[in-house]
Amino acid sequence: MRIGELAAQAGVTTDAVRFYEKVGLVAGRRLPNGYRDFPPETVAWLLYVRTAQTLGFSLAEIMSHGEELRDAPDAAAGLSALLEEKIRVIDERMAELAALRSELATRVGTGCPLRAVGEAG
Repeated sequence: MRIGELAAQAGVTTDAVRFYEKVGLVAGRRLPNGYRDFPPETVAWLLYVRTAQTLGFSLAEIMSHGEELRDAPDAAAGLSALLEEKIRVIDERMAELAALRSELATRVGTGCPLRAVGEAG
């Protein structure tokens, strides 16, 4: 299928398809007339990519995990494990942000908020 049809079916722009091709997320072949030709299963893959991005996965993560999932005997179990890992990372980041927020709150109204708390000024 040509790039315009692929983009329309996947709900992305042709520029997005070109970018994904450039970074190695999708592969098409060039026809003698210069047009790109993509296999039909590329639509499902692009829908997966867009969903994964919406769920907070980077393109690098999607690329590496996509290879893992294609080779996994049980893709659903593999995907669940990836989602659980992403939740763990998010929970860690939320804890870091809560600690940062608390630190910032202790510095509000201290005169010079960039000095270490308790530092003589």
